[in-house]
Formats: sequence, C-alpha cells, structure tokens
Amino acid sequence: MDRNFARALALVLKSEGLWVDNPADPGGATMKGVTLTNFRRYVKADATKADLRKITDAQVATVYRRFYWDATAGAQLPSGVDYAVFGFAVNSGPGRAAKYLQAVVGIKQDGRIGPATIAAVKAKPAGVVIDALCDNRLGFLKRLPTWKTFGKGWSDRVKSVRAEALKLSALPDTPPPVTVEVKVPVDKPVVPEKVEQKVKEKSGFLSWLTGLFGSGAIGLGWLAGMDWQAVLAGGVVLLVLLLVLLLFRSQIVSAVRQIKAEVAE
Repeated sequence: MDRNFARALALVLKSEGLWVDNPADPGGATMKGVTLTNFRRYVKADATKADLRKITDAQVATVYRRFYWDATAGAQLPSGVDYAVFGFAVNSGPGRAAKYLQAVVGIKQDGRIGPATIAAVKAKPAGVVIDALCDNRLGFLKRLPTWKTFGKGWSDRVKSVRAEALKLSALPDTPPPVTVEVKVPVDKPVVPEKVEQKVKEKSGFLSWLTGLFGSGAIGLGWLAGMDWQAVLAGGVVLLVLLLVLLLFRSQIVSAVRQIKAEVAE
C-alpha cells in the first residue's frame, strides 16, 4: 500500500548503509543503495561518483520510488507483501522480484505486476506469500557465484525483510481515525450599553420607591410616641404609601420584563 512507502524505504536504508564501491559487487558504486546508473537515470544524467556521494534524502526517495516501488506496484499490493517485493527489487532488480512474486501466486511470469498479479496475490494470505517469496529469494541468492563473499549479509537481510513484512501484514489496512479535541474560546457575555443604561434608570426608580418606604417607616417610629390624633395621621400616610405601591406595581413588573427581554436579545 502506498502509505507504507516511507516505512519500507526507512527499513531498506538500514541495510544499504552509505558509500560502497566494492569491485566484487556487481552493482558497482552505490550510495545509500542507489547505483550510479540509476542516479544518472532519475536525477542527473552526467553525474559522477562524487555527485553520487552527495545525494540528498529527497533524491534518494525519488530513485527508490520510481525505480523500485512504482515498478513493482507497491501502492496496489497488500501490506507486508509490498515491502517483501520492494526489498527483493532493491537487491535483485524489479523485474526479477516481479517474476518471483508471480511464480509464488501461480500466474504467468512476465515481470510486470498488473491487475491479474495483484488479484492473485490478494487471493492468498499475505503471510503465505511473504514466506514463499523470501524463501525463493534466498534460494536465488545462494546460487550466485558471489554468495561466499556476500552470503552472510544477504541472509541476514532476507531474514530481516521477512520479519518486518510479516509485522506489516498484521496491521489493519485502514488506520484508526484520529480524534482531535478542539477547544473553542467562549467570550463572557457583555450587557449592551443601552440595556445597562435602562437598568440604571429602572434601578433609580425602584430606589426612589424604597427610599419612600424607608421614610414612612421612620415616620411611623416617630409617631409611636404621639397621641391618637398623631397616630391617625400616621395611618393616613401609610395608606397613601400603599396606594402608591399598588399604582406603580404594574410599571415595576413591566420594567423588569423589559430589562429581561433586552438582555436576551
């Protein structure tokens, strides 16, 4: 699968190392596994060995994707199988890796991984395909005349590819969704200026009524020490205050309702 390319490349590069120019190696000079021939093909046509030694990570990824991953249909193969084929292609060429994969799944070995090959691969358990491909790959390497020189390293490499490919095959094809909690700041409600002004006006009116009742209460306390005529006069004052309260009751209720409505807007 295409999402496995970065991981597959990182695994391959662990085995490739850095600069290698061993006359006994049929691949010739390589830097991070990239041959001078492929570097010239995909990056710089007139490159020298000195240019190859300065290859960038982006250039490395370009060569591996175009010459190995895309050439073996890595994006369409099941997880694990993609890496096993990719690793084989890097060591022995994409054409040979494709033919060996086709041999494992029992179809015509034309060296091109197309719809028929992909369907045949998906019809088999990924672990079975990986094991068979790695076994056949190791058998091919053992038949090479340079096995005595490089056999130990090749054997360890195939063993590592098999183990990592089987791990990849056990992962779900679709990664679990990622849930991200986003906190949205909420501003404290601000009372509009016009509403605040009206609240003050209504509050002033209510304060006036409260002060009026307070004055009446003081007056009653003063009248308590007077004769019955004075007490009668005080009663009249109290009655007047109660009448004022009843008259303005509807206005008070209306004012409170109006304030609530304006705040809610």
